[in-house]
Amino acid sequence: MILLINPPLVKPSEPPPGLARLYGTLRAEGVECEAIDANIEGILYLLGKGSPACDSWTARAVRNRARNLEFIRSPQSRLNLDRYKRTVSDLNRLLGKSADSIGQARLTLSNYQDLALSPVRSADLLKAAEKYEANPFYEYFSKRISSAIELISPGVIGISLNFLSQALTAFSMIGFIRARYGRIRLVLGGSLVTSWVRGPGLKQPFEGLIDLVVSGPGEQVLLDLAGIDRIAKRRFSYVPFPANDYLSPGPIVSYSASCGCWWNRCSFCPEKAEGIRYEPVPPKEAVLEARELCSAHRPALIHFVDSAMSPALLSRLAENPPGAPWYGFARMTKRLADEDFCRALKAGGCVMLKLGVESGDQSVLDLEGKGMELGLASRILASLKKSGIGTYVYLLFGAPSESEAEARNTLDFTVRHAALIDFLNLAVFNMPVNSPDAKRLATSPHYEGDLSLYTGFRHPKGWDRAKVRHFLESEFKRRPAIAAVLSNDPPLFTSNHAPFFVG
Repeated sequence: MILLINPPLVKPSEPPPGLARLYGTLRAEGVECEAIDANIEGILYLLGKGSPACDSWTARAVRNRARNLEFIRSPQSRLNLDRYKRTVSDLNRLLGKSADSIGQARLTLSNYQDLALSPVRSADLLKAAEKYEANPFYEYFSKRISSAIELISPGVIGISLNFLSQALTAFSMIGFIRARYGRIRLVLGGSLVTSWVRGPGLKQPFEGLIDLVVSGPGEQVLLDLAGIDRIAKRRFSYVPFPANDYLSPGPIVSYSASCGCWWNRCSFCPEKAEGIRYEPVPPKEAVLEARELCSAHRPALIHFVDSAMSPALLSRLAENPPGAPWYGFARMTKRLADEDFCRALKAGGCVMLKLGVESGDQSVLDLEGKGMELGLASRILASLKKSGIGTYVYLLFGAPSESEAEARNTLDFTVRHAALIDFLNLAVFNMPVNSPDAKRLATSPHYEGDLSLYTGFRHPKGWDRAKVRHFLESEFKRRPAIAAVLSNDPPLFTSNHAPFFVG
């Protein structure tokens, strides 16, 4: 028996796709396994504990807790953005207050931080494992994991670690399991673990605590541990997850039709730096799998979690709709400038596309390997708007090729196209520690820790992070046209809920 666990804390908007793929594949191959989404369970546990009403805001949040949980899970929440924002704010207040008495923990609906421990220091992760009782989710996971172990007696427990915000709790869980149930074999995997293994920092610092650290997809590793000696065909299943418990205006299922990015040439991309290969599922097969998920789970929304949906997959979805509204990340290719094609996508269920514009300066796009012309980007934004498909546009500031002058070109581009953009994500450039730029520029520690995936660097044009942040806060965000777009963004849940508010 294998027990799979998704630890807190990530946005509790939908079940974890990585665990759904592991569970579905193992079950399809006849392996006995169970899965726990400790993220949604742990968050709901803390929300239900009650918080001291020490101020009027917290008192209101406590008083309206049941009503707010009902509202955020209702389709009605997408009809009233102002009330939605108040609801998220109140729930976030409750969750944060639940950790006030627990050390230096800081919880929000999208993040967990500890002011004393860093998730990018292996020594701190080991401390979290040793002092597991200090974790804000300890009261929940000590009971939940113990109950599951007593019920199903797993020989292997797999922990899926994909985000830094999960790391401290993941290791607290590992420390608890190791201390109480030393006979059980512990396996640690997930995309963050893969990045650690492929980076320069991880040199078996968890030996003796974790039995097996997995880089890349974990299905075959777990099948080997279960004694299944054959190559498995991956499957997704959301059967073990409480679909109606997640905090979203409707049930969401996630699906990935590929590993890696089909473009894989952007110089700033961590996947390129880590050498992750592009491995797609054939589009016909991918759409069939998505349709099967829709039939089995009847979601309100499908989230394609690919790094970039391929043109072939988009074409297939336009021709063969999956059976539910959907969204995902796509590169800005010529096909998306075709209004007829965009209307076909819309008719096929596409409600929103996430688009990496990155810069409004052509020289920056060229030097960073984006492979896109700004004129094409303009036509695509117009085509999508006319077709009724929402756009969630990503901009990146502070890349090595950018100066303040180029950043102002991005400001101008965004103002000119603001009427065509539904949502905006503004990011400050992080240099992957293994990127080619890191080898040619003077670098310094960005996050102090042996597991950091990024490095600080001396910007060749003097456009450092402090200047970038000042520009964004004092000028970029204050332009009325841009401020209006930024105000559309669902707080904390951002792109995970944005498709519900398109139109």
